[in-house]
Amino acid sequence: MKYLSYISILTLLVLVSCGQKEKSIDDILESGSKTELKETREQLNKEMRDLNSKIKKLDEKLEDFEDSSKYALVEALQLKPQHFKHYVKVQGDVTTDQNIVIYPEFSGILENIYVKEGEEVKKGQKLAKIDDGGQSNQLKEMQAQQELAKTRFERQERLWKENIGSEIQYLEAKTAFEQINNSVEQMKRQLNKSIIYAPFDGKIDDIITDQGQVVSPGQNAIFRILNLEAMYVSANVPENYVSNIKVGTEAIVNLRALNKSFVGEVSQVSSNISETNRNFRVRVSIPDSIDYVKPNLIATVRLNDYTSKNAVVIPENILQENASGESFTYALQMENDSIGKANFRELKVGRHYQGQIEVLQGLQAEDIVVTEGARTIKKEDKVRVLNFQKH
Repeated sequence: MKYLSYISILTLLVLVSCGQKEKSIDDILESGSKTELKETREQLNKEMRDLNSKIKKLDEKLEDFEDSSKYALVEALQLKPQHFKHYVKVQGDVTTDQNIVIYPEFSGILENIYVKEGEEVKKGQKLAKIDDGGQSNQLKEMQAQQELAKTRFERQERLWKENIGSEIQYLEAKTAFEQINNSVEQMKRQLNKSIIYAPFDGKIDDIITDQGQVVSPGQNAIFRILNLEAMYVSANVPENYVSNIKVGTEAIVNLRALNKSFVGEVSQVSSNISETNRNFRVRVSIPDSIDYVKPNLIATVRLNDYTSKNAVVIPENILQENASGESFTYALQMENDSIGKANFRELKVGRHYQGQIEVLQGLQAEDIVVTEGARTIKKEDKVRVLNFQKH
């Protein structure tokens, strides 16, 4: 019974199909309405999508029957334009222009120290006093003589204006007064050296000589004073980078001891190249946000000496060299999502940095290059891509 039912249904479908003659595209174009034209187009689009889906499934199934051993297995990378930067790495150290050791300018006993280690001081503040050995008393005597010389000069000057007295008396009084003035000023300057003042705002980092010791100019350091508000990194750069490093150049600084890094700019470039090491010095300011910075900390500085916009960049390890020392790699011409043909590309390369190298000639920005398995293939080989990445 079930078999007879299938026969009946099949017979009915055949009769119906024979009774309905399908219109051709030409018939529809000639006599069809706008609505019929749209419906026909939608039907054809649907049939085309169904066919494409079926073809894709068939292709995928057919690939399973292909002999995969005839394809080399590779990994590939699709390139895209990049902003490529090259940096030169140099060593530097943290320093400040306001970090000095103070020596006395006067000989004598260090009579008084007015500050303590770690104390913040202001410019011009009195730090210490050296015994003047009685010179202050000598100054008082000289000042008394100065007053007497002044009185004599003023008297002789008055008489000279009144045409009383001789010119020689006036000139002698004037000379004596000027001489004692000079002597008093010289003594004041000398005695002023017995007092040590702060040369700038800062901190007393170290008191080197104890109170009561005898000190002499240029021999006995008294204090170390420094100001940590204007710290910077100073580094030596080889002379072959002199045309690439300038004020404003990007600098990436690492302070290893603090486990801190920051991005800054070169704020100063020396105008002199050292005769001993053929280097020039650069300065990079340290931002106030970084704490615990101290002079002489070691710093690693990377200076951006080259930048290329929209560059073609590939991993350096995929480069190969031929017998002539020329660089090459393989770019893929893809036939579908996984099968491609290896095209030999001879390259002209530029600078490299951190495993990446700029390609100046031989590759385009959207090329697909072989990253793994390139050493097992030859020109025009077909390959199967196992891992396809985008840069």
